[in-house]
Amino acid sequence: MGLPALVAVLGAALWAVALVGAHLACVDAARAGARALARGEPVAEVRAAAALSAPPGAEIVISMTGEMARVTISAQVRPTWGRMLPPVRIEASASAAVEPGVVDLSTGGEAVGGWAEAREREAGHR
Repeated sequence: MGLPALVAVLGAALWAVALVGAHLACVDAARAGARALARGEPVAEVRAAAALSAPPGAEIVISMTGEMARVTISAQVRPTWGRMLPPVRIEASASAAVEPGVVDLSTGGEAVGGWAEAREREAGHR
């Protein structure tokens, strides 16, 4: 009677470890993508950088608003040993401040990250 209970507890523990591992992979992928976007990398390279660490089949959402770069990774995780169990959705996001001089295409190509403001202050002091 104790052996089936032990197997069930072991299965639940292994499933929890797999979920934590998938969440950490999503966090690492989001962080790598946000850093690349904040440096001004092209979107294709940002997506590739995030996909390297993301779980297979993960959805990658990239956005830049103002002076913040944000990458969100979400994935459906299903246990390999229990195909009849429903998948669990894991999501992680990371934001990074945009570096000076990086161009935000959503604002018509204006520089973000304090670069434009610094140039205006410099011009005003001359």
